[in-house]
Amino acid sequence: MNGWKKVMGFGLAAALTATALVGCGGGTKPAAEGNKSAGEAPKAEAKTLDQIKQRGKLVVGVKYDTNLFGLKDPASGKVEGLDIDIAKALAKKVLGDENKIELKEVTSKTRIPMLKNGEIDAIIATMTITEERKKEVDFSDVYFKAGQSLLVKKDSKINGIQDVTKGVKVLAVKGSTSAKNIREKAPEATVLEFENYAEAFTALKSGKGDALTTDNSILFGMVKQDNNYKVVGGTFTDEPYGIAVRKGDAEFLKVVNDLLKELKDKGEYDKIYEKWIGEKPSK
Repeated sequence: MNGWKKVMGFGLAAALTATALVGCGGGTKPAAEGNKSAGEAPKAEAKTLDQIKQRGKLVVGVKYDTNLFGLKDPASGKVEGLDIDIAKALAKKVLGDENKIELKEVTSKTRIPMLKNGEIDAIIATMTITEERKKEVDFSDVYFKAGQSLLVKKDSKINGIQDVTKGVKVLAVKGSTSAKNIREKAPEATVLEFENYAEAFTALKSGKGDALTTDNSILFGMVKQDNNYKVVGGTFTDEPYGIAVRKGDAEFLKVVNDLLKELKDKGEYDKIYEKWIGEKPSK
């Protein structure tokens, strides 16, 4: 797929700042305190690293429904993908053992609230770095670059964003940048939003929409699951992924960025990338 190769070839920006999620707890108490509201940010002096070491495990928010990045096998219960491998590498850096990790499912809508209320220490979940999100969380360096595109049936007459006009129904995920972008790029289209990618893809297959839109990296994972669909039109946005941590926790953010740099310098990131994407990242 030329479109896939072209976009995935964006490479990854300097130091892959691992897995967009952070969790700074308050004081010396564990991050996951039941008396915090979902929207309440922990105090700036909170130390995520201390809490992780005290707990003895790293808790990361990941996707369960995103093939190639974070996908749960319903039979085995195992979650695998590029984001998962980076999360494990972070656990190894912090605790010396990649198995000292708990993977919690997040969606585009729930991940920031879960980070802010201390349920997770970091978010590594195909999360695009945006100025709006920077107001609520701190991001690592870019670890993957994608771009928004369209998924359609192979016999669809939609060949790109120019064909998404009045009467076309486009499916997206709640809380994603994709839903916002498609409304700006194709204002006459009807946008239907779903809780997660699995629901959106099921809706597309059942005929509830004409196209599904999100990052091309995620769409190619869907094509791998069902080759009756295709990605069309190249990309019409830039989507740099970062690892999110709780706002103000510079110590933990430095650890995340150091990890990304180490993975890149040692060639480990290239191995992870090629394992899941099928080709080496472009330099």
